[in-house]
Amino acid sequence: MFSLPDLPYSYDSLAPFISSDIQHLHHDKHHRTYVDNLNKAIEKHPELSNKSVEDLVVSLDTIPDDIKMVVRNHGGGHLNHSMFWEMMAPHKGQEPAGTLLDKIQHSFGDVETFKKQFSEAAVKVFGSGWQWLVWDNNEVSLVSTPNQDSPLTQGKIPLLGLDVWEHAYYLQYYNKRPDYVEAWWNVVNWENVSLRLDQALK
Repeated sequence: MFSLPDLPYSYDSLAPFISSDIQHLHHDKHHRTYVDNLNKAIEKHPELSNKSVEDLVVSLDTIPDDIKMVVRNHGGGHLNHSMFWEMMAPHKGQEPAGTLLDKIQHSFGDVETFKKQFSEAAVKVFGSGWQWLVWDNNEVSLVSTPNQDSPLTQGKIPLLGLDVWEHAYYLQYYNKRPDYVEAWWNVVNWENVSLRLDQALK
């Protein structure tokens, strides 16, 4: 059975950029719903109970038809959010460094250009979805996914992801998604992003 991971910091640690109220709603309600619904689906097919959520999401084509959409939506939601909490941290917002910086400069020219392109793409995601920096074909690139889809289903490794569902920001930023995106850069955990790249390079 899958379980809701604890936040790696207190609910108010990302304030004022992401409020405690949003974190409680986002983590305790929305993420928990993904976990609960995924578990209910897996109960129907105990043979899947030993698989990780990554395995389930990557191998959607092998999931029984009666739960495939639930696994796609709620398994993807569980996976994406579990990464999302780790991709943020209090008092961060420093710049990329080391190999990550090299890869960003190679693909985008400089960090500011990368942030600008990422932010513009995040704002333009239609409806609900995610904006990602991914490792793909030996370089970093940008990709958007709808709903709770994961870049893993496209064979791309997620390094940094931004949730642009309204539940991620509406309580604080209302309909001003660009303001949320701009504020979010202040809590990006670049150490975690670098670690994900290091793992992808192995």
